[in-house]
Amino acid sequence: MKILVLNCGSSSVKYKLLDMNSNEELGSGGVEKIGMKGSFLKHVRKDGQKVILKGEILEHQTAVEYILGVLTSQKHGAVESLEEINAVGHRVVHGGEKFNSSVLITDEVIQKIVECIDIAPLHNPPNLAGINAINELLPNVPQVAVFDTAFHQTMPEHAYMYGIPYSLYTKYGIRRYGFHGTSHRYVSRRACDFLGLDYSNTKMITAHIGNGASVTAIENGKSIDTSMGFTPIEGLMMGTRSGDVDLGVVTFLMEKEMIGAASVSTLFNKHSGVLGVSGLSSDMRDIENAVANGDERATLALEMYEYRIKKYIGSYVAALNGVDVIVFTGGVGENQTGTRIKVCKGLEFMGVKVDPELNKIRGKEMIISTPDSSVKVVVIPTDEEFMIASDTLEIVNQSN
Repeated sequence: MKILVLNCGSSSVKYKLLDMNSNEELGSGGVEKIGMKGSFLKHVRKDGQKVILKGEILEHQTAVEYILGVLTSQKHGAVESLEEINAVGHRVVHGGEKFNSSVLITDEVIQKIVECIDIAPLHNPPNLAGINAINELLPNVPQVAVFDTAFHQTMPEHAYMYGIPYSLYTKYGIRRYGFHGTSHRYVSRRACDFLGLDYSNTKMITAHIGNGASVTAIENGKSIDTSMGFTPIEGLMMGTRSGDVDLGVVTFLMEKEMIGAASVSTLFNKHSGVLGVSGLSSDMRDIENAVANGDERATLALEMYEYRIKKYIGSYVAALNGVDVIVFTGGVGENQTGTRIKVCKGLEFMGVKVDPELNKIRGKEMIISTPDSSVKVVVIPTDEEFMIASDTLEIVNQSN
């Protein structure tokens, strides 16, 4: 079965076409700057050759048309016709409390995703735009929604509730939902396969760290707590997001700077985190280079970034009453060797020992802990697209 995976953002659409029978990636890429000047499609062929196609791409349906066009083109295509695409899997950021697993997309499911727009106004509309585009362009192809929040629906009430009037939860659904669920689910399962452990009898902490970042406590295959909350801003300090911050700071700045909700949201989502502290960049590679050159604010930003990860891991060890495996994934987790060392330093008291030589690995599955480490520490590259495709395959097969 050939499955197209779509990840629609506000001004971009990322895609990957997978042959689930042969376990091959047939083509991938993304459309950038939708609705803006200079929009383009970057396509990676099966042979690894990269192609950039420029054009006026004003909305998501046009973007999906471009994607389907390049996938079926004679020169760069992966399939001869659209009939070869058997199903489409969509990343949908927010399913609220309505979805605790991936689902076949129906009119009723679309309506429920619409109902979640209030709590995900930046993410769910473009996700819906991708679904609607496929409905128009491939009306007979089954579609599956895979929710970022679904994996975290196993969190107990005491972990997901906030200390605010309960009536605000019942009225608006304000609670911790968590994100990156597809990634946390993939790497936790893959880590257990890699290590030969029973997924249903293992305590794990997964650290998906990159420009966006979150840590999840997983007990016997179920998420019991996660660092992101009602929105993806809570928790770790990230590339441009502040992470945890005293709410008093928010109201103080609104008064002092005389700014409204939209401006303060932009401040904490787009201009804070590593970028805000360093004043240089949100890219951790730039930060590492600046640190090597003695930049004090870049050094502070990196120390804050790494300290927050360690602090969350420590708290989740307590929540789990111990841990068997710590997993690093995401752009930083997979490639930034120094950050992995810094995060694990100070966890020796609970038996974490990292081998400096093994830790030199980048972007590959690897045990980086020493043989006598009480806790296995591993690097597992994430593959959310494969997880989405796997769910799509299973659900479509069940529905037939």
